[in-house]
Amino acid sequence: MASAIQKIALNASRDIPFNKLVLSQSNVRRVKAGLSIEELACDIERRGLLQSLNVRPVLNGEGAETGSYEVPAGGRRFRALELLVKQKKLAKTAPVPCVVREAGSAILAEDDSLAENVQRVALHPLDQFRAFRDMLEKGMSEEEIAAAFFVVPAVVKQRLRLMTVSDKLLDVYEQDGMKLDQLMAFSISDDHARQEQVWEIIAQSHNRESYLIRRMLTEKTVRASDRRVRFVGLDAYLAAGGPVMRDLFEADDGGWLQDPTLLDRLVMEKLASVAEDIRAEGWKWVEVALSFPWGHTRDFAEIEGTPVAISEEEAARLTALHSEQETIEAEYAQADEFPEDIDTRLGEIEQAIEALEERLVSFDPADTARAGVFVSLDTDGTLLVERGFVRPEDVLADPEDHHDASEGDDDAVVYYSAGDDGEGREGASDNEPEDDDGLKPLSDRLLTELTAWRTLALRDAFAANPHIALTELLHTLVRDLYWQVSGVDCLEAYVREIPLRVHSPDMPGSLPAHALRQRNEGWQHDLPEDEDALWQWLDGLDDASRIALLAHCLSFGINALHESSHGPSLARSIRERLARADRLATALTLDLAEAGWQATVENYLGRVTKARILEAVREARGNEAADRIAHMKKGDMAQAAERLLEGSGWLPEALRTANAPELIETEEGAARMTDSPDAVAAE
Repeated sequence: MASAIQKIALNASRDIPFNKLVLSQSNVRRVKAGLSIEELACDIERRGLLQSLNVRPVLNGEGAETGSYEVPAGGRRFRALELLVKQKKLAKTAPVPCVVREAGSAILAEDDSLAENVQRVALHPLDQFRAFRDMLEKGMSEEEIAAAFFVVPAVVKQRLRLMTVSDKLLDVYEQDGMKLDQLMAFSISDDHARQEQVWEIIAQSHNRESYLIRRMLTEKTVRASDRRVRFVGLDAYLAAGGPVMRDLFEADDGGWLQDPTLLDRLVMEKLASVAEDIRAEGWKWVEVALSFPWGHTRDFAEIEGTPVAISEEEAARLTALHSEQETIEAEYAQADEFPEDIDTRLGEIEQAIEALEERLVSFDPADTARAGVFVSLDTDGTLLVERGFVRPEDVLADPEDHHDASEGDDDAVVYYSAGDDGEGREGASDNEPEDDDGLKPLSDRLLTELTAWRTLALRDAFAANPHIALTELLHTLVRDLYWQVSGVDCLEAYVREIPLRVHSPDMPGSLPAHALRQRNEGWQHDLPEDEDALWQWLDGLDDASRIALLAHCLSFGINALHESSHGPSLARSIRERLARADRLATALTLDLAEAGWQATVENYLGRVTKARILEAVREARGNEAADRIAHMKKGDMAQAAERLLEGSGWLPEALRTANAPELIETEEGAARMTDSPDAVAAE
């Protein structure tokens, strides 16, 4: 006959006056952690005591109960109640719910204290998220929820945002199939179908990092820092009904705009409105575009306008502003940085000076009647208006009379050769002394170093985007197979690693170099050593991993290097290769500033003329900043420029990526980019 199972008896519970309770020295909690005693007291005041105290009778020297009880488990609750008594919010004799263990129990007080803390299971984050959502649905505001749990409202917003992720992905996270940072990355999008699609790709991939999830979810969006957004304003886009994706867990620089078509329409409408105002000035034509191709003015003659004279009042204002600026800079010359209010004032002064010094230019009505204007967006999102360009058929003077006209005729026009970027004039006197400090072309060595940096960053971006990698491979193979186009391409399809022997000292430690090394080491670690085993291993890889490995291997064949050319045939091959590299960079939205390149004395500023240094500062920080260093010797100017350019995102032309590639046909029939700064430099 089976023996009866002995039943356990639970400890009795009863209310004990607070003044009969004392904190036990057997409580194992010594280190402060979690909610403070003050916050816990506020919580008890609001909702009452949710959990009883665990107590034992206090015995005297003879082993008899004294009527008092010690608290070995629940010390923080005891201290919170004690604080409420001191604040006179709780009576000294208020009854406290307690579970009483009998005197002389074989279970030690330390055992109870340790068990209460160790056996407590923390709430799963998903349960907390769902609880916040339920509380919100039942009428509590985000601020009330935050106050109830002693967190800032931003934390509640983050938790609630996670509940916008697809239920399918929440289930994956609940079953520990996904990390919290990955779930957080998915929360930037409300499109459940796209979330699930990305997860299906990521789950089979070698790379499951959260940054890749964010990149895939935002690949068809526009960053709020984009020049188009700065031009029209985020408020105008929102007012037009444009949706914005935000990341509540990482700095998102304003988020991502989800309707690029709407944004472009707003930009073009605003540009068209500006163009109408400019057309009213009497110009023969006004052309409007988001951006014009590089060198779009090369076939035009240019008329010169007359700067509008500054008034006496404006001159006095300008003098006063310069004086105030010099006084402030002298006062804080030894300080590491300006105080916030002073820095703000300096910014206001710089803007006011810039507004006064950028004078309007007036043109002769006879000139405006035959000339036109280009209206577009500048790289920083400001309006770019280029006035005074004359089409060849509208030029008045004959080319033979150009030299005479340029010497004595106020209406003379200046011609630029097709291979000139505006730094030299066709037809200029051979006896004119060359300005040794002018905007001379960059040296071949410097161009090679710059394009080595660009090639490295292009390889990293290429390897991280298997779709583009496969497109480029197929494009190259189809060209070679069907069109039989000869010449050097930007991708050697048989993957001969292109060495980057000439490079700047900062390149080996750069972000792209680090990313490529990590990616290479990861794959190398996984590769079998035996050739037959390698075939079997490759054959067993999932498609996502196979494409990722393909992109990685192909990346070593990327070649966007400038090289010295000897002979028209080689020069032409280099131009075409660089043009195709431009197309690839545009497709990958390559940004060398984001990749970590920054102008320094060593890699650029110390190796170009003063005019080039000032050009860089002027483009990045404005005329006033350039004027401040214009008087310096070259070495000091280069160092000052390095400090000014830090964090500006400025890039030399050889490192810039075109925003809107325009394809033309080569004589062989292959598509290539229109002349880019890199291609022209290679000439």
